Amino acid sequence: MSRIGRKPITIPKGVTVKVLVGAVEVQGPKGTLTQGVPSGIDFELAGGQLLAKQATDSPALGKFHGLARSLVANAVAGVTGGFKKELDIVGVGYRAEVKGKQVIFALGYAHAVVFDIPNAIDIVIEKQTHITVTGVDRQLVGQVAANIRRLREPDPYKQKGVRYTGEVLKKKAGKTGAKA
Repeated sequence: MSRIGRKPITIPKGVTVKVLVGAVEVQGPKGTLTQGVPSGIDFELAGGQLLAKQATDSPALGKFHGLARSLVANAVAGVTGGFKKELDIVGVGYRAEVKGKQVIFALGYAHAVVFDIPNAIDIVIEKQTHITVTGVDRQLVGQVAANIRRLREPDPYKQKGVRYTGEVLKKKAGKTGAKA
């Protein structure tokens, strides 16, 4: 049995949980999430806590026990507090701005890069070079941040591009002059 899977998930006040067949629906102050659950893993509500149970003690099923518990715990945390990823744009003339449901990036290409914002995600841009991606779904927030970073990954030589805030990059040395 998984150590993580055995830990109970405490349900905070203001959050309602419905256990469905093959899914768990979590509703809170920030929104509603429906998290799919692998077959063979069941959830039960007991005294303000949510417990993950395995249908059998199969080793093949045991690897999904902790995963299912973590996914549902992230859903509970998302509808109460939400998740956030921050990115920085580094480079002369590199910037971004939000227009409606799109983000327009100037990243050193000959054209502007247009990025469509998904429905459950909010993007705020401060000082044209600091991006904050927020939402209730942890996986979606991380994927959107990764997609934005992929638009112009940091250059190992000049360190220009889109990077996560606090990301440490390894700088490579450029070419040395030819010796005669």
